[in-house]
Amino acid sequence: MKKLYPFLFACLALNTHAQKFSGIESDLSTLYRLSDAKSRSISPENFTGEKGKGGMATEGTGSRASRDLGQGWKVSPSVKIKSKTTFTMAEITGPGSIQHIWLTPTGNWRHAIIRFYWDDENDPSVEVPVGDFFGMGWGTYAHLNSLAVAVNPGSAFNCYWPMPFRKKCKITMENLSDNEMTLFYQIDYILTEVPADAAYFHAQFRRVNRLPYKSDYVLVDNIKGKGHFVGTYMAWEVHNNGWWGEGEIKFFMDGDKEFPTICGTGTEDYFCGSYDWDTKRKVVDGVEVTDYTAYTGPYTGLHQIIRGDGHYKVMQRFGMYRWHITDPIRFEKDLKVTIQALGWRSDGRYLPLQDDIASVVYWYQTEPHQPFPKLPSRDELDVY
Repeated sequence: MKKLYPFLFACLALNTHAQKFSGIESDLSTLYRLSDAKSRSISPENFTGEKGKGGMATEGTGSRASRDLGQGWKVSPSVKIKSKTTFTMAEITGPGSIQHIWLTPTGNWRHAIIRFYWDDENDPSVEVPVGDFFGMGWGTYAHLNSLAVAVNPGSAFNCYWPMPFRKKCKITMENLSDNEMTLFYQIDYILTEVPADAAYFHAQFRRVNRLPYKSDYVLVDNIKGKGHFVGTYMAWEVHNNGWWGEGEIKFFMDGDKEFPTICGTGTEDYFCGSYDWDTKRKVVDGVEVTDYTAYTGPYTGLHQIIRGDGHYKVMQRFGMYRWHITDPIRFEKDLKVTIQALGWRSDGRYLPLQDDIASVVYWYQTEPHQPFPKLPSRDELDVY
């Protein structure tokens, strides 16, 4: 392995010196390199991100608390979004790239829809309930600690997907709820050159409740163009007793019809677990009890396990993610992704399941993209 290190570093050097360093993608291996990128940030304390314009508010959600201190003392840390309205979180003139997003929304996370628009497009490239976008599809907190998404106590949503744009970036939040919501947020970005081969970030939400019998769950379809698939989040509610994750994920790309180019071996296998995510982790009356084991890592996780309380909350619910950061799935013309919902019958045969399944998929591609399917109504989005 030691002999391999010089080769890897040589490849890294070739890659980083092949084009002018723009600061769009940065890690420890390139963090020391200087760049002409300009750092900016949008928040309720600086709605436009303009240089030298932060902390100037004289009115805002903190104006009463800061009334004795005045301007510059946390006057506008958040915004109120009225019921059935859409708030524009950011409008940025490029070229540039989103580097980090932090936010903490109140209310029902399925009733707040985050959207991203690139370069004055009419149809969003990202359209997802805010909880699901950050891996919190069940509306309750679970610690998620990964490279692309982090969710920290108590409801701190962080996104690190790099999102370059050439002309313009627009980010909105729609409040579908009957109640006003409070939103604290910060969007960190750079103004910089964007390489010619940079693709645009996309994310799409789906939900089927219940999955029709003997039907595959479609994570995404009708992707047209060149790009690469970089991630999956799933919120899965199980409606049967027994193990539920025998289903295979399938990637149909570049003209595949009946059979895919990439086919997985099981649901927990795709999320980089094994054998039902079971470990002998508890002792009850002197006997080891096998149970699901939660985990959260840089690229994969089963970060949320809701076991049910035997009263009103009776369903088993799971949250899991798989980021294809080191292994993006590349396509030239088109992509469709499906996953099976499979359990077991008592006689050792597979049982097609009819579960409540929601998902978000993340990918980069050339524009224009195909219009997304219509987002489910508020009632169809509900977790109940």
